[in-house]
Amino acid sequence: MSDAAEPTVLVRTVRGVGHLTLNRPRAINALDLGMIEIISDALDRWEHDADIEVVLLDGAGERGLCAGGDVRGLREWILAGRVEETAHFFRAEYALNLRIATYPKPVVVVADGVTMGGGIGLAGHAAVRVVTERSRLAMPETRIGFTPDVGGSWLLAHAPGRLGEYLALTGESMDAADALAAGFADALVPSERIGDLRGALADRADPATPAEIVLLFDETPGPSRLVAARSWIDDAFAADTVAEIIARLRERPEPDAVATAETLAALAPTALTVTLAAVRTARRLPDLRAALAQEYGLVLWFAQTQPDLPEGIRAQLVDKDRDPHWHPAAFDDLEDGLAERALAFEPPLALWAPR
Repeated sequence: MSDAAEPTVLVRTVRGVGHLTLNRPRAINALDLGMIEIISDALDRWEHDADIEVVLLDGAGERGLCAGGDVRGLREWILAGRVEETAHFFRAEYALNLRIATYPKPVVVVADGVTMGGGIGLAGHAAVRVVTERSRLAMPETRIGFTPDVGGSWLLAHAPGRLGEYLALTGESMDAADALAAGFADALVPSERIGDLRGALADRADPATPAEIVLLFDETPGPSRLVAARSWIDDAFAADTVAEIIARLRERPEPDAVATAETLAALAPTALTVTLAAVRTARRLPDLRAALAQEYGLVLWFAQTQPDLPEGIRAQLVDKDRDPHWHPAAFDDLEDGLAERALAFEPPLALWAPR
């Protein structure tokens, strides 16, 4: 049976648990506007339902919670100049991200398998964030000439040391140990115990909280690759500019540092420069709401002014030739004050304006 033959989000209630399951397993539950609206409507209904005490969000299939948003559709909107549709999608998505973060009832998200981009927007701001040994979390937007969004800049800005800059610029994925170390997750539960966890949330005994229930299944992760690499990551990614970060990486003795330099050198200078500024600016913002507003302005700046975004999507996801042509292709060709202009961009429709 195809994904299209079933609801894209399964919505049901089980003994006080409002259970949402993203249900596009063939697409690794990639998020579209209809799914965002279904989740938002369910949260609206359950907020004042006295029978619902906990919300559980997970994904169908074994490949992942959510591979991200519909960036192919985004490319089509950009190429067609459909600014209003682009703005509408991101306003709905960001409102859901904030809704999850501020929901008055505990939201538990199981980020099993691939959880990237828009999937981080669903999982990263929940009250209880569960990963498994199969989890692979990432904000890979720079790889398509874009910048981390869905509140990702807020999470990255508050990662220890310079891990936020590293993860934001490289788009590298995190396993469970890395996600816990970077502040993207709260507990590691083996995938074989997720069914037991769902049952325990439904059978909870007062006054056990969802966080306490999850801890019953929590296991200690193995060593984190990110923690082991902190010395060279913190040194190189403290540099003022991306070009200086690359230079520092190339001077390091660690092979992984040199490889990271080559990864960055192949990415879009515009996306990297703006992303570095966005993460560092997010550190000074008061809350997630402010970070989402900053991201929204950047998203529309990229969509309306930067050819790198549709080109990056083409190269990675449409033609899949992995040969993007960035404009400009060199850091020396970037205009002065690029990041400042991007951060100052005023979108035609404000994020939190009435719909």
